[in-house]
Amino acid sequence: MQKFVRCLITGVLVSSPASLLAGGFSLNEQSASAMGVANAGSAANPENATTVFFNPAGMSQLSGTNLSFGAAMLNIKAELDGPTGAATDSIGQPVAGGNGGDFVPLAVLPNIYLTHEVNDWLDVGFGVHAPYGLKADYDNDFIGRYFADKTELTAIALSPSIALNDGNGFSLGFGVNLMYAEGRLSKFQDYSESEARLRKVGYSGPALEEGYVDIQGDDLAATFAFGMLWEVNERTQLGFSAQSGTELELDGDATLTNMPQASLGAGGLTVTIADVSEQVVVPLEIPESVSFGVRHRVTDTVTLLGGATWAKWSRFVALDIISREQNGAISAAGSAKYGADGYVGHVSENWDDTWQFNVGGIWQVSPAWALKAGYAYDQSPVPDDFRTARIPSDDRQWLSLGTQFADAQSGWAVDVAAGVLLFDKSKVDEVERTVDDEPVANLAHFSGSYDLDAWNVAVQVSKAF
Repeated sequence: MQKFVRCLITGVLVSSPASLLAGGFSLNEQSASAMGVANAGSAANPENATTVFFNPAGMSQLSGTNLSFGAAMLNIKAELDGPTGAATDSIGQPVAGGNGGDFVPLAVLPNIYLTHEVNDWLDVGFGVHAPYGLKADYDNDFIGRYFADKTELTAIALSPSIALNDGNGFSLGFGVNLMYAEGRLSKFQDYSESEARLRKVGYSGPALEEGYVDIQGDDLAATFAFGMLWEVNERTQLGFSAQSGTELELDGDATLTNMPQASLGAGGLTVTIADVSEQVVVPLEIPESVSFGVRHRVTDTVTLLGGATWAKWSRFVALDIISREQNGAISAAGSAKYGADGYVGHVSENWDDTWQFNVGGIWQVSPAWALKAGYAYDQSPVPDDFRTARIPSDDRQWLSLGTQFADAQSGWAVDVAAGVLLFDKSKVDEVERTVDDEPVANLAHFSGSYDLDAWNVAVQVSKAF
């Protein structure tokens, strides 16, 4: 088991999670059994050990020891609609380039959950999963390359949990999510404005080549989970779960290539080109959220599910890269540009709080076989005025189907789920902004419309001991 968990952690860290991106950068693909109903009623429907993620209170309804493990695959086709793309550099000249290609790679998201019934009133559990993730990587000739190239976030969480029940259909659950996160931001650097200023003071050398800025960092953080589950009667139960927020501080380094550095001496103006680096931190807000779920058994073979999740994405006001050094070369230029000391980079985000709504159903065709279906509507937190090339998100709809085979005698169960995600067409009209959300004093601009569509599949194996 320990070897499997170590392999799982390594797999999550290298599997490039991709969330595009209605629910911010949270990942819905945590359980094939829940994906079959588009996560509907997941706070009130503890089918197996994956309830550790959705509502730890649900462990109280699992007998003995339960193990669930599996993986989800998420494929998003995301492209800039080529004819709509346009960009200018910092002095207002058109930028040549392509549409950036399909910039979101395939993602594989493994998970494992374990629960154990200690006694009649206490259950414990543990999970390893990827709660947040994002990866985008444009082609190098992308027309908007001065605004975005690579955007990555990978998070792995270890989730110990407990559940307490009163023996009369009411239970409470508590959990901790211990997260390790890695992030990366990069883009090409436009020096046309710097070159124009240098030529005004006597520079007569060759044109400055564009540079490349690359920021990488990591951090550890913790969030806390709380859940309640109430069995109203033999056919209906209600669930509630809440997740605390936190702030990641991704400590790392920023590197910038081909940076022009000017000096004025006895021999006149001298311009040198150098690659520079600087220690930085990227604060990243993780939102608190609350989920509500209901499960109602209409008949002995038909179950209806519903749910809603609210997330406080308004925490995410800006994507800032802040220097951890005094008098760094990169932050010296950034501070003048963004209107605040110590800034290497700044992107105004001003996200909104969101709701996700889910409905689904399960048809128990036979004692061993069940068929599932679900629908979810997922709001994007990204406001139209602040949509960026890094996260060109808009609202989406999720249609899913699933099936489960369960052998009651052996305790083994297998879930398979598949779904399609339908995105609203999103438009980006991006300029660089100061920390006060005012456009900076240059003419850099990128605009275009994005076409997004996606599918996901998942497989899960569960065992009750």
